[in-house]
Amino acid sequence: MRAAVIDHDAPGHVAIKEVDRPVLAPNQALVRVAAVSLNLGEVRMAQSAEPGALIGWDLAGTIEKAAADGSGPVVGTRVVGFMSRGAWAEFAAVATNSLAAIPDNVAYSQAATLPVAGLTALYALEKQTGLLGRRALVTGASGGVGLFACQLAKLMGAEVVGVIRREHNRELVHSNGAHLVVLSEDGGAACEYAPYRIIVELVGGVVLGNALSMLAKDGVCVSIAASAGATTTIDISHFYAAGRTSLYGFLLFNELGKEPASEGLARLAALVSEGRLKTQVTVEEPWSKVGEVICDFLDRKISGKAVLRVE
Repeated sequence: MRAAVIDHDAPGHVAIKEVDRPVLAPNQALVRVAAVSLNLGEVRMAQSAEPGALIGWDLAGTIEKAAADGSGPVVGTRVVGFMSRGAWAEFAAVATNSLAAIPDNVAYSQAATLPVAGLTALYALEKQTGLLGRRALVTGASGGVGLFACQLAKLMGAEVVGVIRREHNRELVHSNGAHLVVLSEDGGAACEYAPYRIIVELVGGVVLGNALSMLAKDGVCVSIAASAGATTTIDISHFYAAGRTSLYGFLLFNELGKEPASEGLARLAALVSEGRLKTQVTVEEPWSKVGEVICDFLDRKISGKAVLRVE
């Protein structure tokens, strides 16, 4: 079969090449992949990963062979799935607890955006309760996780404030659930609308430091990424003076120990099917253009989600 592999001589350090088909474990189903989506974490890792290694976390497709242990979807089921690597391929061996059936009115390109970005936003917001009528802050709001977080926070009843760094993304974030959109390099301008019951922090660096000073009493800041830097300086007096505030370090792979991806994916797919959650696919290309799309992704030319059709 063909699959995307690390090739440091190729654009984006990824090329489509012939590889062996995967060998299934008893709890894995074979998925014929129709679409995949890109995430910043995997794309960045590709720049230094071992040549020949498989890549890819998100996929959508059809069950080609059901799991031998009888778990999971049957042959022919349209599914969305999550993997630690190897999703960008014609066929993928996916554990059944990381697969969910998708309704007929949900396109493969839509479903493929849900695993990493959708689950991250969902599980981050579920670190807090009592959002109805309270404010939620989302930094890095124009990215894949940020757009899902804005929508889901609004569905949970919060008044959502989204922070962006580029003016041209204002309408995109507003149309995806943010009641207020703040243009700010360091996130400090969001203080005008503080305090926040929850902060979904996707930037790191000085933005995280500023965000921690904006929490309400019992507020939670969920730190997910650090694109602006891994080092943060905070004024701790503001952080603890609010009362019972907390900082939560979030990594999706750790969160899946609490709830299998299959359950969260089923919840998200249902919301998309019902028209209550939008999948903001801003770029959709055949996977033959993987290198070009990766380069645009790394150059921050893509807001929302980028999807590749496996064809």
